[in-house]
Amino acid sequence: MKKIKLHTKIFIGLILGVIVGLIFGEKATIIEPVGTIFLRLITMIVVPLVLVSLMLGTASLGDIRKLGRIGIKTIVYFTITTMIAISIGLVLANIVNPGYGLNEDVQAELYKNYESKAQVGIQKMEEKPSLKDLLINIVPTNPIKPLIEGNMLQVIFLGLLFGLILTLIKREKSELLIKVLEGVNDTIIQVVHIAMKLAPYGVLALIAAVIGQYGVGILITLLKYSLVVVGGLAFYTFTINSLTVGFLGRINPMHFYKAVKEAMIIAFSTSSSNAALPVSLECVEHIGVPREYSSFVIPLGATINMDGTALYQGVAAVFIAQIYGIPLGLIDQITIVLMATLASVGAAGVPAAGIITLAMVLRQIGIPLEGIALILGVDRFLDMCRTTTNIIGDMACSVVIKESEEKRKRT
Repeated sequence: MKKIKLHTKIFIGLILGVIVGLIFGEKATIIEPVGTIFLRLITMIVVPLVLVSLMLGTASLGDIRKLGRIGIKTIVYFTITTMIAISIGLVLANIVNPGYGLNEDVQAELYKNYESKAQVGIQKMEEKPSLKDLLINIVPTNPIKPLIEGNMLQVIFLGLLFGLILTLIKREKSELLIKVLEGVNDTIIQVVHIAMKLAPYGVLALIAAVIGQYGVGILITLLKYSLVVVGGLAFYTFTINSLTVGFLGRINPMHFYKAVKEAMIIAFSTSSSNAALPVSLECVEHIGVPREYSSFVIPLGATINMDGTALYQGVAAVFIAQIYGIPLGLIDQITIVLMATLASVGAAGVPAAGIITLAMVLRQIGIPLEGIALILGVDRFLDMCRTTTNIIGDMACSVVIKESEEKRKRT
């Protein structure tokens, strides 16, 4: 018998959750603890996952002093495009308001049940810290405190800092620690695998509890949410990437997309940037990108470039906040941009990276993590779309870097 894939099990869990909720009504809340355990398991591994994977990812770049201008250009490019992507997602979500449209009584009941968590987000909006304070607070005064409190911006800063230090000291001194970190990272990833095996049951329990209390009205907005995510990804992919390839890479965008279509198909069907990586290297070679550029840019992109995932996180965060009636102020949305941009580095190459980093974003701005259950049922398809956007961004960057370096040689 053919083994049922995880995304199919999650979708089945979603459907069964709706059925159980409709049949048993409020009695369905008795199984909600199963979903809560799943969420707590995901939340538990966020801090060690980000810290360890960031340290390893940064250290794997080698001696920072030898990265040179290609490394700097690549990192700057990915950082800027990821911030643009999530900004597009936030703008679309704020215009379309995919989380609005629920019955006012349902919204009021939801807000009542999660009032204490909602107050966290409201309080942050009312306090209105300045952007300067937000940036200053990224640097912790105590390196242990962020790990205990789960302050993800500070955890990301620590991971980048110590990963950079590992590249600056002698290899023979850092090699032992890197091997230990690799072992810890492998262990954490196994925990992720275990957590995702529980996902179908967690989704079933959480959806059944929500439907039992509020009915199917809460699920109608999922279609609008999915359309906003896919529309945002398509807009970003075929505007920003086309502009960078055309103006910075000096290649006809239509020629570019025709050349890289095989990598796009692999990325879409596997939802894995790593699986598409070998094909991506071959595709860009057909449009004149030598391996000396692509062999550095594209693997690095598979590690730190998750512009499609960042856009999805922006839409998802606004969607879930709107579901629970939590207003997001300007500082909250700036925090989402920073978190999604930095977290995309920390969770790259990890199973269910989108869910992990979304949990980080929601936790940072005080949005109930239970809202993740509402989007898991459609997450597989959206993962296929955002992975395709990610890999196109990797290949577009290699084109831009190649043209930049060739232009420098000509002058």
